[in-house]
Amino acid sequence: MDFSKAWELMKLQQEAMKIKKELENTYIESEVEGLVITVNGEMKVEKTEFESDKLIPGLSPEQKKALEKAISDAVNKWIKKSQEVAAEKMQWVMWKMWMWDMLGWLPGAK
Repeated sequence: MDFSKAWELMKLQQEAMKIKKELENTYIESEVEGLVITVNGEMKVEKTEFESDKLIPGLSPEQKKALEKAISDAVNKWIKKSQEVAAEKMQWVMWKMWMWDMLGWLPGAK
């Protein structure tokens, strides 16, 4: 067994976990006419908030809260599904790359 490759893989996994943690704690806000959506670096909606009633005047506090939650849930559901679709489409490419590497077909392979 080639322990240098196992060591490199372990280092890459540690680096990936560090980056994942950084992304979890990175927040990006977007505001349009009083609607503010906060997303973390992993593309998960953390908060949706109407800071004014400019877009939908006359909402009760309960309606406002329900609408904010519905927007967050819908966007998170859409993001998760889009990531699943992308991962599914990439599986074939990743499998081919793995096979090429295993058989030594990748450029620069010895």
